[in-house]
Amino acid sequence: MTEKSSRASGERAVPGSGPAAAAGAPVILSNEPGSFAWGVLAKRHPALIQQVRDAFPYGRRQHEALDALLDEITHGVIEPLALGEHDRESWADWGQEHFGRSWYDVPFLWAESYFYRRLLGAVGYFGSGPWQGVDPFAPFKRAELRGEAVEEELRALDALAGVPADERAAALLHASLWGNRADLGFRVSAGEPAAGAATASALVADDSAVLWQLLPVGGSSTVAVVADNAGRELIPDLILIDHLLEQRHAEQVVLHLKPYPYYVSDAMTADVVDCLRRLTEAPGEASAIGGRLWRAMAAGSLEVRTHPFFCAPLPYEEMPEDLRGEFESATLTILKGDLNYRRLVGDRLWDATASFADLTAYFPGAVAALRTLKSDVIVGLEQEVLDGLERSGTAWRTSGTHALIQARR
Repeated sequence: MTEKSSRASGERAVPGSGPAAAAGAPVILSNEPGSFAWGVLAKRHPALIQQVRDAFPYGRRQHEALDALLDEITHGVIEPLALGEHDRESWADWGQEHFGRSWYDVPFLWAESYFYRRLLGAVGYFGSGPWQGVDPFAPFKRAELRGEAVEEELRALDALAGVPADERAAALLHASLWGNRADLGFRVSAGEPAAGAATASALVADDSAVLWQLLPVGGSSTVAVVADNAGRELIPDLILIDHLLEQRHAEQVVLHLKPYPYYVSDAMTADVVDCLRRLTEAPGEASAIGGRLWRAMAAGSLEVRTHPFFCAPLPYEEMPEDLRGEFESATLTILKGDLNYRRLVGDRLWDATASFADLTAYFPGAVAALRTLKSDVIVGLEQEVLDGLERSGTAWRTSGTHALIQARR
């Protein structure tokens, strides 16, 4: 099924349209030199092309295609997908106003998404040749799982196992939140935040109490978790899911994943399997958690699903009806990470004090966002908090040193 065919209405979905767009906040573009969005297109994407090129012994055809993509994003205009590509019709629909223009002059969310689609095409991911289905980001994900940082985090679970359940719940929620600091795409150009950043004082908004109120113990809840990154983020996500199931905050958890590689480190089914194996092969509490999750998948209390929409350049307000139905049936949907947040509230230059509840009112059911800040979009802040952040003189919106937990019933 293509993204377009999954829409119930069959009408053309224009990125940035819908109820949120009517508020008048400008769509984020990348044409302001020195801006965060400009830096992603001008620096991060070229660096990523080189990283992917170096990570595999690609053949001449892949190298030429990567060279052509690099030239296009740095000096050329946006070209449509080639004839015969399986999703050409969908991208022609989404990009009809953007083709032939500079990559910097179209919506940032669309440009990022299309870049990754073009990168996959350049390395033959969707083709019929020998590189079909080979994740170009897999070496980065696997190296992270083998790293000492993951080892230390898994060892720390042994000490956490004996603390009271409510304290453990808070710790695991924060681990899931701050695990997003390891986002590989972010590290391409920025490096990891300084040690000690993951503290309560770095939370710009904290609705964790609302989140737990929505998931009372024994409440027969179904929780949808929309994953973001693999590796060091996905492991704490899985550990939090185990806690929800083991402590009966949820009867079932549905983990939503990307159908194909996206944004460097975004999680797919293969990444869940790699993380579960990493857990089960570890000693102590980590192994016990991995075993429980493995059995939960067999029993159906943990289920993984995916949908083409998760790799579309569209806000969640334009989600297709089948996905809307899934979220509507959940007691709570937890959206992880920066990209999901941008798609949830709209990738626009909102007033930072705009209401999170109002901008997510379209979402079918209760929703929570767990996000470290790595882009300009932010809503739902108290004026006093915003004033303090602005006075700090730091790049608090984009540096990954601050985070938020926002929830709406």
